[in-house]
Amino acid sequence: MDQINKSNFEFRQIFDTKTCTFTYLVFDAETREGIIIDPIRENFSKNLKYIEELEIDLKYIVDTHVHADHVTSSCFFKDATGAKIVFGKITEVKCADILIKDGEELEFGSFSIRAISTPGHTEGCTSFYTEGRLFTGDTLLIRSCGRTDFQNGDPVKLYESVKKKLYLFPEDTLIYPGHDYSGRTVSTIIEEKKFNVRISINRTLKDFILIMNTLDLPTPKMIDEAVKLNLKCGCS
Repeated sequence: MDQINKSNFEFRQIFDTKTCTFTYLVFDAETREGIIIDPIRENFSKNLKYIEELEIDLKYIVDTHVHADHVTSSCFFKDATGAKIVFGKITEVKCADILIKDGEELEFGSFSIRAISTPGHTEGCTSFYTEGRLFTGDTLLIRSCGRTDFQNGDPVKLYESVKKKLYLFPEDTLIYPGHDYSGRTVSTIIEEKKFNVRISINRTLKDFILIMNTLDLPTPKMIDEAVKLNLKCGCS
């Protein structure tokens, strides 16, 4: 097998200021095949223009979960580019072209991205790994983690997803979350093991459950609209 030219791997991080949400692009600089992760409906035209400028041949549109605080633009990207919509299998999203299972991979150019089932924030949360980077959606945030009080969230499952799956990656693995509310853009496994205030490596399950069950957070303003539309891949 020919050796993969790692220098051909390209990565872009896009931030939405209204929802503090990250969208990601990964692509092969030689073949131009790529993937967009967690695209936002309101930013569709801007992101499509960016993809066209970079001459990316979009193969897949990936949503890490059924979001409750913004609406995906998956169906719009599918219509515009012919790319396939991907959700984690447990979501059972009917409009998805691929319901990806834990451990399955998507290929783009010379590279691939691997799905990691990480339930807890929601039942269907899926993280994705490629080339030293973990895209963790709302499962693992920088110094925090996703809430567990709706969409079949479960603090025990979230604890196991982080401790028994994500924290097993090499400690220099880069963490790219679905959101950040404090201006941070990236972390690493070793940083989160040491400094994550909710789920550091030394946090016990008992203490974590107590933390998550007493957060008393307000319900996301868009939850009713967002979940309904995201189950339709963003199309009304």
